[in-house]
Amino acid sequence: MTMTDIAEQARAVLGRLGVADPFDPDGDLVCRSPIDGHEIGRLVSHRPTEVSAAVDRAVVAFEQWRQVPAPVRGRFVRELGELLREHRDDLGTLVTIEAGKIVSEGRGEVQEMIDICDLAVGLSRQLHGLTIATERPGHRMMEQWHPLGVVGVISAFNFPVAVWSWNAALAFVCGDAVVWKPSEKTLLTALACQALAEEAGRRAGAPEGLSAVVLGAREVGEALVDDPRVPLVSATGSTRMGRQVAPRVAARLGRTLLELGGNNAAIVAPSADLDLAVRGIVFSAVGTAGQRCTSLRRVIVHESVKDDLLTRLAAAYESLPIGSPLDPATLVGPLVDEQAWAAFDAAITQATADGGVLVTGGRQAAVDGGGSYVEPAIVDMPDQTEIVRTETFAPLVYVLTYDTLEEAIALHNGVAQGLSSSIFTLDVREAETFLSAVGSDCGIANVNIGPSGAEIGGAFGGEKDTGGGRESGSDAWRNYMRRVTNTVNYSTDLPLAQGVEFA
Repeated sequence: MTMTDIAEQARAVLGRLGVADPFDPDGDLVCRSPIDGHEIGRLVSHRPTEVSAAVDRAVVAFEQWRQVPAPVRGRFVRELGELLREHRDDLGTLVTIEAGKIVSEGRGEVQEMIDICDLAVGLSRQLHGLTIATERPGHRMMEQWHPLGVVGVISAFNFPVAVWSWNAALAFVCGDAVVWKPSEKTLLTALACQALAEEAGRRAGAPEGLSAVVLGAREVGEALVDDPRVPLVSATGSTRMGRQVAPRVAARLGRTLLELGGNNAAIVAPSADLDLAVRGIVFSAVGTAGQRCTSLRRVIVHESVKDDLLTRLAAAYESLPIGSPLDPATLVGPLVDEQAWAAFDAAITQATADGGVLVTGGRQAAVDGGGSYVEPAIVDMPDQTEIVRTETFAPLVYVLTYDTLEEAIALHNGVAQGLSSSIFTLDVREAETFLSAVGSDCGIANVNIGPSGAEIGGAFGGEKDTGGGRESGSDAWRNYMRRVTNTVNYSTDLPLAQGVEFA
């Protein structure tokens, strides 16, 4: 497929999703497809004053929306879910064109949006507080949860639509408005989602301005982050980005929900089912060309099974179809850009300088038409060096060996990031130790599956340099609301707590 074909396909998909031709030849934002690295079109950045105006409209919308009963707010999200079902293939194709994900992953990401909408619709009838025992006779104490306000969402290129939906679907049913700044690398998918949200809002009678998208680079993000009318900023991206966002929001005493870097590991124990382990490792390490925050970066294997595992992994890697993500037969698509290839190459160079042995891959892959395609790499490392402790956003996995489970867990936890983790073992004691307080220090810990591929039912997020945020399922909805403790005196007396007398 030529550059012109990809650009025309993107325009056609946008049209079917309800987006009028957004391109401006004089625009400062260049939209490129990782498929071939070529320009699709240009968009115009929003100015900081336009970000402020979007927040103005969102505040007005919030003031109306917070008065709407939560089950009625759920109708809006239900309409959004139905539109996503209707347009799943088109939006999935746009994800593939703009983010480089293979076809099944692009559609899978939209399915994840549908799933979170379903969860949020059910949640709209289950937002609840507590009734709390009180020491004072004739009194009742309780907690309520109220809508918070305008939620700012900052997302990364690798999940260009799902991350927005994790936040937006919950925020909408919680009674909030959302202003979204997408990655500069994936602007078209954001415009498509906004068009669907606006249509869902019309169908459900939601106020205008409830959902907004602002496009641009750093100054646009800063305008959103610094706005005191945005009580919560949910930011997904690198740890470096999180370190910049968090203090700016904290300076105005706002809240942050941070989903940052991962350096995820899988421990492979002597009892592991190696066939299962190989399948889990390969998907986790090379899915999305290694460009997931949950991608597998380190394999910590017991020395007794290392040689067998490496042989199997190398054979699996060398059979992977690499090519255009629009080809249904492809399993490994492109890196997002040339900078990602440079980081991949530099990491392998450093790892081998540290004594690592390149087992397979590590080269640019021969794919016609341009784009940054690589052969996924396995590097056998003698130690957990600084480069191993550094997240490289590419299909690069390091292999380390261990003797005792305690040693494996120490290696596992010996990095700054704490997102996702796994162990492959048939020994229940090993599995339970890994899941215990002395085991994995990550926000996600799995047994006999890899660290990648979380479902929306559980809260998603991690510890340490991953930021501590939680999105999606479980009780993550509480991030998007404010808690109020109430005490009601229905007696004729006024007893004070703690036995205090004041008369």
